[in-house]
Amino acid sequence: MVGQEQFLLDANVLISASRLYYASDLVPTFWEILSQKAEEKRFILLDIVRDEIDRGQEQDVLKNWLDKIESKLEICNHVERDIIVKYAEIMQYIQTCGYYNEKGLHEWARNDIADPWLIATAAAKGYTVVTFEESAGNLSKKNKSGRVKIPDIAKHFGVKVHNLYYMMRQLNIRI
Repeated sequence: MVGQEQFLLDANVLISASRLYYASDLVPTFWEILSQKAEEKRFILLDIVRDEIDRGQEQDVLKNWLDKIESKLEICNHVERDIIVKYAEIMQYIQTCGYYNEKGLHEWARNDIADPWLIATAAAKGYTVVTFEESAGNLSKKNKSGRVKIPDIAKHFGVKVHNLYYMMRQLNIRI
């Protein structure tokens, strides 16, 4: 997809869309168009994001939709060498930048947390991260935070972060 922006989705985007904004029984067009965009490889899921969704509620509509489009969907394996290198840089930055306490570092170091892997993948592959997470605002070395936020770390690594509505506009998704 040279020249076209590709989007790496955080689980919260699909979960929120499914459960809050675009329930498939009320707005099926959204999911049909998103399926087409998956086939065009305009958005990507990280394998651990897919796992996070799979761990969700039993008989979840979102899991069923993902199962249906699995063959069209590009799922990126987070253990590629270039991604692992970026992940190590991200974790080192969180540990040494002075803005986060031990709680924040330990939270992001958990195996089931996709956030640092999203940034690492986007940095390594040139993707735009799509999330509803927002910046923590003004970080301070005096009052270290226990909450590491995707937009704050992504900014440091030059990774673009936007919300679902930005992606919808870029992909011309109209419902």
